[in-house]
Amino acid sequence: MAWIGEIDLGTKAAPVTAPMVSLTIDDQRIDVPEGTSVMRAAALMGTSIPKLCATDTLESFGSCRLCLVEIDGRAGYPASCTTPVTPGMVVRTQTEKLKSLRRGVMELYISDHPLDCLTCSANGDCELQEQAGAVGLREVRYGYEGANHLVADKDESNPYFTFDSTKCIVCSRCVRACDEVQGTIALTVDGRGFESHIAASQDQDFLSSECVSCGACVQACPTAALNEKSVIEKGTPDRAVVTTCAYCGVGCTFRAEMRGEELIRMVPWKDGKANRGHSCVKGRFAWGYANHKERILNPMIRASIEEPWREVSWEEAIAHTAAEFRRIQAKYGTRSVGGITSSRCTNEETFLVQKLIRQGFGNNNVDTCARVCHSPTGYGLKTTFGTSAGTQDFDSVQYADVMMVIGANPTDGHPVFASRMKRRLRQGAKLIVIDPRRTDLVRSARIEADHHLPLKPGTNVAVLTAMAHVIVKEGLANEAYIRERCDWDEYQDWAAFVSEPGRSPEATEALTGVPAETLRAAARLYATGGNAAIYYGLGVTEHSQGSSTVMAIANLAMATGNIGREGVGVNPLRGQNNVQGACDMGSFPHEFSGYRHVSDTATRELFEHAWGVALDPEPGLRIPNMLDAATDGVFKGLFVQGEDILQSDPNTHHVAAGLAAMECVVVQDLFLNETANYAHVFLPGSTFLEKDGTFTNAERRIQLVRKVMAPLNGHADWEIVQLVAREMGLDWNYTHPSQIMDEIARLTPTFAGVSYGLIEREGSVQWPANEAAPLGTPTMHIGGFARGKGKFVVTDYVATDEKTGPRYPLLLTTGRILSHYNVGAQTRRTANVAWHPEDLLELHPLDAENRGIKDRDWVYLRSRAGETTLRAHVTDRVAPGVVYTTFHHPETQANVITTDYSDWATNCPEYKVTAVQVGLSNGPSDWQEDYAEQARHSRRILHVEAAE
Repeated sequence: MAWIGEIDLGTKAAPVTAPMVSLTIDDQRIDVPEGTSVMRAAALMGTSIPKLCATDTLESFGSCRLCLVEIDGRAGYPASCTTPVTPGMVVRTQTEKLKSLRRGVMELYISDHPLDCLTCSANGDCELQEQAGAVGLREVRYGYEGANHLVADKDESNPYFTFDSTKCIVCSRCVRACDEVQGTIALTVDGRGFESHIAASQDQDFLSSECVSCGACVQACPTAALNEKSVIEKGTPDRAVVTTCAYCGVGCTFRAEMRGEELIRMVPWKDGKANRGHSCVKGRFAWGYANHKERILNPMIRASIEEPWREVSWEEAIAHTAAEFRRIQAKYGTRSVGGITSSRCTNEETFLVQKLIRQGFGNNNVDTCARVCHSPTGYGLKTTFGTSAGTQDFDSVQYADVMMVIGANPTDGHPVFASRMKRRLRQGAKLIVIDPRRTDLVRSARIEADHHLPLKPGTNVAVLTAMAHVIVKEGLANEAYIRERCDWDEYQDWAAFVSEPGRSPEATEALTGVPAETLRAAARLYATGGNAAIYYGLGVTEHSQGSSTVMAIANLAMATGNIGREGVGVNPLRGQNNVQGACDMGSFPHEFSGYRHVSDTATRELFEHAWGVALDPEPGLRIPNMLDAATDGVFKGLFVQGEDILQSDPNTHHVAAGLAAMECVVVQDLFLNETANYAHVFLPGSTFLEKDGTFTNAERRIQLVRKVMAPLNGHADWEIVQLVAREMGLDWNYTHPSQIMDEIARLTPTFAGVSYGLIEREGSVQWPANEAAPLGTPTMHIGGFARGKGKFVVTDYVATDEKTGPRYPLLLTTGRILSHYNVGAQTRRTANVAWHPEDLLELHPLDAENRGIKDRDWVYLRSRAGETTLRAHVTDRVAPGVVYTTFHHPETQANVITTDYSDWATNCPEYKVTAVQVGLSNGPSDWQEDYAEQARHSRRILHVEAAE
């Protein structure tokens, strides 16, 4: 099947910097870069050489022998996929001898393949079928005896695709894709000759094997041996729309392949600059939630959370929403209401929500889930570098000689980028992992960290300061870089601070739990190993010293000169698809878009002129402040777009009490989530498949989200916000999200050059994109920092107030798992539950033995804030004294355990350090049972016909 822009050129491209080579193919001259294969050169001039084992996403293999060519002066018939061009080479791709050879090769393939094309699920989308026609095969002299003489076996274990061994031609493309693209190495070729066959690791079925269901093998398969169940059930697609994934911060680009208005499959777009044609199980397969039976499609209202929901028309719901906010403000004051933007929604939708709060509500009471994950990134990097975002694009990793990964688990949280990291590691790059857990990057197939620093949770600053101590005391700092790029006086103050004996690895070893020699070796490697890049995640930011840790990371990078070129940098791995964009768009109560403080007169006047109202110069309330004000009786109304704060924010009891105290909670979402248990208005949202807009990923890359199908609820999310604004008397008249982006560009210096036209032409653009950088900025701080001189900040270690003791002797840290996303609202409504049907508590065998706990036992997890129960998973991936769980399932409500402690600068919650006790339990707690009943009661719907 031919898709525009998806022509397979057979082999990978040579470096664009390579010198050009001239050759002749079929009497036509062509110039290509040195290192290009004959196959690719022919494809570039429009000549398609038959192939089966070759594809331009994998290294050349040369096994199928279908791509043979004749080359003047060379004996035999070389494979064009493995033959590089040479100057003056003369190639012929279509001679009588070649035709005969290719038909003979194809005949052997077909003789070992069932001829059921008319009923095959890949009919019309099968490379074997296509190539058989290309070589002119019209008859087969050999009888079919079953694929590879094996008993026909179809593996249906994976919920998303099947493996039919009878259709397999053992081209090894799936094995190579698993190795080269994904890096999992879960597939192999067993047997020899006619007995060879594809097998999953340890001869298990696909679901039980090490396969991570990224889809690379399915995409690589040229037949129906590996095929999506959606294609088998619905038929092959007939059109495609290129869009951007709405899961993690990698920002993968996909072809949404359709038949009519029905989505058949999502295939990674190989021209996507963030993912380069790769995907993970979520983006590739877990999109079924868009049509899930629990999705709410009609607006609903109720007077009290004790009442059932009542379906109403859009007109009534919008009028009721606006009337309630007007009533509350008239009674309790302008600042008695606020809103929460979403890191799942588009830039345009997020911008409109904060505009509604500021222009319509007249205050700055707007916050976002981005604050509860990466707000320390914004504060720390703006302080040290002058910009609130990462410094590099993802391609930069291929130039890194050393990677330091701290507080991040890329294989689970950012799997597509993790595959690129693993590829670079297999090429020889070195790796330092700083994490309380032994993540997959520490040790997995053909990957092992050079140094793993298993620090005690909460001691990030102490570890990084000890690394800085080694770098400064051993003379490993890049003095020339520092003098040129940074404030020298501030550096000297910082260097004196980190050099103090009390901050040495030996002095801090008992505190951090990291052996001094391991830490010293890691520091030396980072400082002397060449291009060194730091990648970090929520294990850095979600601490009481999150901002201090970000600045400590920036200090290390500046001290070693690892900022301002490819292969280095400070790179936050953003959690959600548009968490960077949510920050960029002005979702914080103290900042307009572009990270400009609301108290800045010039900035405020810019917005006042554009919006025609006077704007509040005082910062508004953050989410915890809103909840506190609600329980105090002064905050009464909340508009929540696309966030589930009851499940995602810390101290669930506090969140519930704050929501229960409000008079009007409006939730705009796909499903009746946990927050909606306390809502009075529900406005059904739209999925990313049903709207246009943009997302900004972790590398500051702005990409288009294109509407694939009409919104099932009747409106895209940006349209819903506009309806509310207009009902409140605001003169909003957007007809397309591109107009909202035009307004963003007018008001935001870093977006000044951004437009849909530019993104369409370039595919994507990384901010800042302005007059100085019209096509965007892949690498930041080249030649100097955005703030002028880089700023070293003294980051003293201050222990968290959350302490272990006899009652709570263990430390809980939380994280994510590959198959689920954030609070699981989307992925739990897909077949991804096959891998992770419940949250589990990981604990070390010693801690389990001391408590009489065995694997899969029910255990209680108790902190000073609350208690829940879940099943135990006994594993040495965590250190003694540390326990770990995920937060994807509301039945567990892991955040009932986490406390109100937060980062000193941003209020980012300290999810990663909670003192707990664990013991045997009989099953769900009374609180969990009561909560489940309350949720069931709150979700009752009176199903009446909604007005048109």
